[in-house]
Amino acid sequence: MPEGAIVALLGANGAGKTTVLRAIAGVLGIHEGEITKGSVTFDGERIDGRDPSEIVRLGIAQVPEGRRVFAELTVEENLAMGAHTVRDRAAIDSALARVYALFPVLGNRPRQVAGYLSGGEQQMLAIGRALMASPRLLVLDEPSLGLAPQLVQLVRDVIVDINGQGTAVLLVEQNATMALSIAQHGYVMETGRIVMDAPATKLLGDEDVKEFYLGLHKGGARKSFRNVKHYKRRKRWLS
Repeated sequence: MPEGAIVALLGANGAGKTTVLRAIAGVLGIHEGEITKGSVTFDGERIDGRDPSEIVRLGIAQVPEGRRVFAELTVEENLAMGAHTVRDRAAIDSALARVYALFPVLGNRPRQVAGYLSGGEQQMLAIGRALMASPRLLVLDEPSLGLAPQLVQLVRDVIVDINGQGTAVLLVEQNATMALSIAQHGYVMETGRIVMDAPATKLLGDEDVKEFYLGLHKGGARKSFRNVKHYKRRKRWLS
């Protein structure tokens, strides 16, 4: 992953994207069997097998798919939960100011119960909660899922702002057009493995990516990739 960049991870449902993110965050348990090869490293340091809270302290914070805010807690309390690994009061205050600057609606309603926020506001809260740990890498799993187009644009702009402030971003998105429009690099994943990686501009122009991840045929007609389970031809990147 290029240092300090926005990187997009693309793939169909079931490709293994969320599994990758769970492995990075340290919340992917081993139920049966054992890991025989592979590792997760961050800044050259191996992090697989470490406690999730330790991974957060190392500088990685994740926003899970579906927001998963604490519905019965207030905005302020949710944000405080995001800073549970931080011991420096000044750092917490600075992070809180950053979150409220990015999301003024949250700053205007710190005592609002999170369960009564709109879907877009809950996504803002989920992102803000992750930022309370002042991460060097922010991992986002489907941040635009279920949002109205204007809110997708807002989330897009916020991700760009966060990256501009010095935080690297790993972005998993079904909205591949949005993801590749702001990413510097992208990876395409299928059935648990990376089958293609290239600068985002190159992926946007690739015919296979257009067909299977952007829903574009050569004639310009659109189709939903979300419902595609099996490809009808062998992809050129696997040739």
